[in-house]
Amino acid sequence: MTCVIISIMLISLCGCRQADRVSWNISKEADSFNSYRRVTVIDCITNDTLFVVEGWISIQGGGSELTIIAEVGNNQYQKHLIGLSDNVSYTVEDLGTENVNKYKFNIYYNPKMWNPFGINVTD
Repeated sequence: MTCVIISIMLISLCGCRQADRVSWNISKEADSFNSYRRVTVIDCITNDTLFVVEGWISIQGGGSELTIIAEVGNNQYQKHLIGLSDNVSYTVEDLGTENVNKYKFNIYYNPKMWNPFGINVTD
């Protein structure tokens, strides 16, 4: 019986594609804060970039929320939540790890997205 179980496990391991193993390894490294990444959040109606997050970050997406956890110091972390909707999308890029400060973390906001009202000047 043990031999049958081992055989089934070996067959299932052989059935894994290399791309699946590589994808899992990359995700594991990123979730361990070993990948410098960029998240770009886009308004799909206006085609404007809402903001960009760069750093040693772990990303969990699901439903209508994107969670970004950033390593900002030795055993220091920040958690950021981004609400997603039908017209907001995001992309994630792995930027490599060369010549980057271990605790560098930036959020870049699009300034024109922070003007919630117009100002009319009349004489």
